[in-house]
Amino acid sequence: MSPLSRRSFLRGAGGALLGLPWLESLAKIAPASAPAQRLAYFYVPIGVVRRSFFPGEAEATVPEGNQGNKMKSIFIPKLQTGFHPLELTPTLKPLHRVKDKISLITGLDREFQNGTDVHAQCASCFLSSAAPFSIESSAWPLDRTLDQIVGDHVGGATPFRTLEFGCNSHRDNKESIYFDNISWYGTGHVAPSIRDPRKMYNRLFGTREIQNFRNITDLVLEDARTLNRSLGYNDQQKFTEYFDSIRTIEEQIDKLDRMKGELDKTPMPEPTAAYLPRGEYIRLMGDLMVAALQTGLTRVATLMVGPERWDTPFTYDSLFDNPVTHHYLSHNQTKHVEDLERLDYFHMEQYAYLVEKMDSIIEADGSTLLDNTIFTYGSGLGDGSTHQYHDLPIIIAGSGRGQLKTGVHYHCPEATPLANLWITQAQAMGLPFNRFADSSGKLAAIQS
Repeated sequence: MSPLSRRSFLRGAGGALLGLPWLESLAKIAPASAPAQRLAYFYVPIGVVRRSFFPGEAEATVPEGNQGNKMKSIFIPKLQTGFHPLELTPTLKPLHRVKDKISLITGLDREFQNGTDVHAQCASCFLSSAAPFSIESSAWPLDRTLDQIVGDHVGGATPFRTLEFGCNSHRDNKESIYFDNISWYGTGHVAPSIRDPRKMYNRLFGTREIQNFRNITDLVLEDARTLNRSLGYNDQQKFTEYFDSIRTIEEQIDKLDRMKGELDKTPMPEPTAAYLPRGEYIRLMGDLMVAALQTGLTRVATLMVGPERWDTPFTYDSLFDNPVTHHYLSHNQTKHVEDLERLDYFHMEQYAYLVEKMDSIIEADGSTLLDNTIFTYGSGLGDGSTHQYHDLPIIIAGSGRGQLKTGVHYHCPEATPLANLWITQAQAMGLPFNRFADSSGKLAAIQS
């Protein structure tokens, strides 16, 4: 058998490529280096219900009605700057099994540029955080996003410098690209996300005979069996688990395709995609992202859970009797606050699922994929009804190989720019950053 390393690939007769996880037996052939650091983002649209997300706000006033673009602030109890006990509020409870590996960062702000839509700006500018009116060629304060900049620095040795995942299965183009993309090569140049699980699967594990949609593990099975006989017992178990996870992804893709096919045959008041189960869809795209990070196909990825201000509804698994529109609910918060809280909890469950999955994947030095990743949950709005851009909901899972503190709640000084967090994360990924967008400095307090 020819020498293999963690970045090696199994290649089948059909031209299939399948990245390998780290295996101890292969390290004896080619010694493994320290695990690579990864950077990933989980973007949730339209903010959160503050009283259930933020510690100390359980008694805060629920905003009334549609606030339009007025961005009125709601009552927010003042926290002292610094560290606080990490309280798992109702929305954060799905994270209880990984509490010691997450951090809650509160008090981060962005500045809104007047004259452009609130929702489009909060999504498209989330990872660029350019200062208002600093980009003369655009109506949006939109510049090259952090994921692309980090990808430039760390992506040279990976097949994909960055990967962009999206969970908007609709094709009705209700809004412009600014409402539905968080990754940008530069002003006016979107890094388009892939929203179809099969298309992403084929991009990651593609074949030269892609039109046949042959099973990737069938294509490489003979090579896999040959390799598996050379592995120790523990690696055989890990190898089997890895192949099973790829099999599961394939089966889920087939299941959703069959479901979509049946729905296409049935007259429905909404587009077919409105009836696809959101949880399965988001987790499937997340599984693909984790597989890409695990096998070294990329070190930088973004996952946008849903679009901003989109009036075509989605089916949220078992939460509601019929498809619902997140944006509509957010503008009727007093009437639908409990529905919105359930929706926030649902999104947190999907994030927690991926965090736990990352934490179950063992790397070369005995650490986990999560330990070597900075995986950020966030939204461009602090509240979906008032459209406020301050005190954004931000969670960080993983420490980026010990670069960031975990198991803490840190409240930033008043008017701290979100870009300060982006500088801190870029530095943790090895970039020589001292300034980014509208930053005023790094968040030294959360660095280890």
